[in-house]
Amino acid sequence: MKQMGKILAAAAAAAIMLSGCGSAASSSSTASSDSDVDYIKNKGTLIVGITDFAPMDYKKDGSDEWIGFDADLAKAVGKDLGVEVQFEEIDWDNKILELKNKSIDAVWNGMTLTNEVTKSMNCTDPYLRNAQTVVVPSDKADKYSDKDSLKDLSFAVEAGSAGESTAKDNGFDYTAVSSQSDALMNVEAGTSDAAIIDLLMAGAMIGEGTSYTDLTHTVELSEEEYGIGCRQGSDLTDYINKELDKFKEDGTLQKLAEQYGVQDALITD
Repeated sequence: MKQMGKILAAAAAAAIMLSGCGSAASSSSTASSDSDVDYIKNKGTLIVGITDFAPMDYKKDGSDEWIGFDADLAKAVGKDLGVEVQFEEIDWDNKILELKNKSIDAVWNGMTLTNEVTKSMNCTDPYLRNAQTVVVPSDKADKYSDKDSLKDLSFAVEAGSAGESTAKDNGFDYTAVSSQSDALMNVEAGTSDAAIIDLLMAGAMIGEGTSYTDLTHTVELSEEEYGIGCRQGSDLTDYINKELDKFKEDGTLQKLAEQYGVQDALITD
């Protein structure tokens, strides 16, 4: 009987140990399921939320292919992840909701690191410098050389953008539209006196050789930095940061920046 008691005790101890191992395995499985990187690899796609925003994300002429500094950078990260990169054009004002709902996996579209963004997303290190600049018809540019000269103008800005935040901060009269391109169209059509858009976009979209040859940019209202947004707590953020560091070291970042004319804005330190 004593021997039987020892056998039963040993069996019970073994059961407890196995139970503990099972719990650890279950915990490990749960932790793995919390990984955005694993989630993306398992589904085979990295869904990137964007808008039509040259030179960051825009469609190649005569094609449905998205190109641009950010688009090509996202493709390079997707290649290292071993997944297909899918670009999803979103309403910029709903970017945080799209991310939370898992309609997209990242916001990668020349996104300014505002307080709202950094509180609502897990953001990468900044990789480009930018500014919010005022765009007006070229023949009126001389009238608007400083902030005080802008107070009576009506502005067009992209809803939910840094341009809208800048307009609010300065107490400007403004109309929110769906994109920065639409803001430029409003100025071109005369329905708004001016627009507030990203300096990088202004360099690519207005002036000689563009669709808006009669527009120019004047006053820079704020300095800012671009980052990539992931879900709160997402390990994708650390993965992209490591990729950005790698691309700085191997020259990929510099090459892409020169290809799309944003090399002067590149943060290399």
